[in-house]
Amino acid sequence: MTSDPGVLVLAATPIGDPRDAAPRLAEEITTADVVAAEDTRRLRRLCADLGITPSGSVLSYHEHNEASRTPELVERLKAGARVVVVTDAGMPSVSDPGYRLVDAAVAAGIRVTCVPGPSAVLMALAVSGLPVDRFCFEGFLPRKPGEKARGLAALADERRTMVFFEAPHRIDATLLAMAEAFGPDRPAAVCRELTKTYEEVRRGGLAELAAWAADGLRGEITVVVAGATPAVTTVEEALPGIQERVAAGERLKDVCADVAAATGLSKKTLYDASLQMRRLAR
Repeated sequence: MTSDPGVLVLAATPIGDPRDAAPRLAEEITTADVVAAEDTRRLRRLCADLGITPSGSVLSYHEHNEASRTPELVERLKAGARVVVVTDAGMPSVSDPGYRLVDAAVAAGIRVTCVPGPSAVLMALAVSGLPVDRFCFEGFLPRKPGEKARGLAALADERRTMVFFEAPHRIDATLLAMAEAFGPDRPAAVCRELTKTYEEVRRGGLAELAAWAADGLRGEITVVVAGATPAVTTVEEALPGIQERVAAGERLKDVCADVAAATGLSKKTLYDASLQMRRLAR
């Protein structure tokens, strides 16, 4: 007789203050058959803060061994184990180990669930003072200046609010690169040490923030940057560009859909106005 497959649990851990831990986190760690931790020493400290002791086995699961350890964990899951994954802070798989195991577990038909909890991304958005109705998470930018500049250039026209992680020793260079790519006055917020004793949120234009960070910052840093303001705001302003692209061989319907997505203007209105402009030009 074969046992029923187990369950993979992604458990969010506090990003600073251990009091933010969800009550379910302690229960999952205590009762799991396997706890896979990004750093077992950090897990021990968390357990001490929560006053708990894992009853199952504890093993390391980090970026350097996740490729080799994932098959082992999948086999444990197939055999019926409840495997809990915890990272140093926040939700596993979000800029942390976990995605590879989730992918393998899903492919194997294993149930995947999570313990919700603290999130540096959502907290930074909430306190940034920037629009939060639409946003995107970009994680860590490339370390090399050229690659970073190209990555930021590709985001220059992104209209959603953007969230980034950055290391303290690179934050000044990153803010300067952002000011170059997005403009010195683009609104942003640098959120440092969220939920910790020295929590700080600094808001301003990118150039202003880069100057402030020039002497260096400490701690975990999340940067929130406002999205781009569309250059075209009316149908009349959009029409010449649409006609130019159509004359170059693009389909009118596709161009109108593209412009509508970039500006927020009505696709139907753009299409009808373009046809009207064609008729008047004949």
